[in-house]
Amino acid sequence: MIRDVEEKPRGFYAVAIRQDFIAQHYLIGDALETEKERHSHCYRVEVELEGSTLNEQGYLVDIVEVESHLKELLACYQDKTLNELPEFRDLNPSIEHFSRILCQALSDRLKAPNLNALTIRVWEGANAWALYRQDFSCASV
Repeated sequence: MIRDVEEKPRGFYAVAIRQDFIAQHYLIGDALETEKERHSHCYRVEVELEGSTLNEQGYLVDIVEVESHLKELLACYQDKTLNELPEFRDLNPSIEHFSRILCQALSDRLKAPNLNALTIRVWEGANAWALYRQDFSCASV
C-alpha cells in the first residue's frame, strides 16, 4: 500500500529532572487549624518534558540548561513564605497553584521548539503531590 500522506510519529520522548528545596506557607480558608499557621515543607519539584522529535544533537532538550533554569527559578522560593510573594497574591498557596505557577514560569524560560508538553509535579512531603501540565502541541515554546 502506498501512502501519500506523511505519518506523524506515534511515540514520544520524555526527559525528567527533580530538585528539592524548603519553603514556608500557611493555608487560608477551610484548612485545618495547624495548616493555617506558618510552617515549612521540603518540596520536591519534578519537571517532565515531552516531544516527538529530537534536536540536531539528538536531544529532546539540553538537560543542563533545564536544570539551570529550574535552579534559578526555585532560588526565588527557597526559604521564603509563599503567601508573601506576588505570584500568590489572592491565592491559597496550595501545591496545585504552585505547580501551575512553576510550570508557566519555566515554560517562559525554555527555548525548545520541539517540545509538545511540560509537566511540573510538586511534592509537599513524601505523600502528597499535585501537577500541572502545559500542552504545546498547537504552539511552540
